[in-house]
Amino acid sequence: MFVDPVALSAARAWLGTPHVPMAAKRQIGCDCIGLVRGVFEEIEDRPAPAVPPLARDWFGARGRPLVMALRMHLTEVPVIEAGPGTVVVLRIGGRREVHCGILEEHGRLIHAMEGIGVVRVPAGQYLKTARFAAAFSSARKDSSR
Repeated sequence: MFVDPVALSAARAWLGTPHVPMAAKRQIGCDCIGLVRGVFEEIEDRPAPAVPPLARDWFGARGRPLVMALRMHLTEVPVIEAGPGTVVVLRIGGRREVHCGILEEHGRLIHAMEGIGVVRVPAGQYLKTARFAAAFSSARKDSSR
């Protein structure tokens, strides 16, 4: 199982950050992509590469835009090996992958919830209607970390 205590600690610092679409600033605002970008800016101490913003039409988009964007910058790991500190992409309702978060211990997920902000929830709450579609280690592909 892949575990990254540095990424997990950084993600926890984002708890309570308000939901602001396309933002990535701790305690100011973020969406799910902004949470992942912000966490990795902090642990890598350099700007995260830009990724496509979450678009409402991703449910109907061709391909896997969120997964493809993460693949450009992080290292994909088997979903079965995802542990605390791992970025996971969720496939909601059997459709496209349109949400992401960072796993925590005891089956919890840290993610940015629309209208609420960054929260910690039992992942099982989502796994009734969603599945983990992909998982990524926190080290960037070009990182020496």
